Amino acid sequence: MTAPEKTATRRRATKAEQRAEMIEQILDEAEYLFSQHGLHGVTLKDVAKRVGAHHTLMNYYFSDKKALFDAVFARRAIVTSEKRMEALAAYECEAGDAPTVEGALHAFLDTDLDLYIHGGEGWKNYGALGALVANTPEWGAELMDEHFDPVVHRLVAILKRALPHCAEADIYWGYHFVTGALMVTLARTGRIDKLSDGLCRSDDFNAVKLRMAAFMAAGFRQICGSSR
Repeated sequence: MTAPEKTATRRRATKAEQRAEMIEQILDEAEYLFSQHGLHGVTLKDVAKRVGAHHTLMNYYFSDKKALFDAVFARRAIVTSEKRMEALAAYECEAGDAPTVEGALHAFLDTDLDLYIHGGEGWKNYGALGALVANTPEWGAELMDEHFDPVVHRLVAILKRALPHCAEADIYWGYHFVTGALMVTLARTGRIDKLSDGLCRSDDFNAVKLRMAAFMAAGFRQICGSSR
């Protein structure tokens, strides 16, 4: 490769890096705004203002606001889904023929909570956004189905093995209660802070991790009438 060709290659790589950095910045700022105000409470101009760019730049990277929202949601949904699938697969191998409800729930919940514990403010913003999406049937259900159905079905399959005599409907109701509690937790509403006079904090995901799987496992056993 000649010297001019090497220079051109470096220039193209630099432009690609700059584009990637700009997209990440847009996604970060949009994620924060969407987590606070939802899809309909944010405009592309709002995002551009936080980025510090002209609003026409948004249309250069994303065709419309919904495309931007979908990209924001998918960016971290892919990560958490893959990590939980890996954790559930690892747990199945470890448990062999004797999976437990606690083990399955720890794999499913703790892996996700670790992202919010160690991932910084961006992951916390995504958690709040996920809670909002999960509670918006108009357009949120489709996103949840697309990104999370495979990992939920994997969890349910393990739970069925752990509770072989449990009615299938009770397994699904149990999951429904688990994900509801998780979404309230990720929303970080601050309500538990006020109710407990500061004894508990809605952003204390470590405290949640210590308690949630055990609490939910007891609930599964109760509704399934199992002592396992």
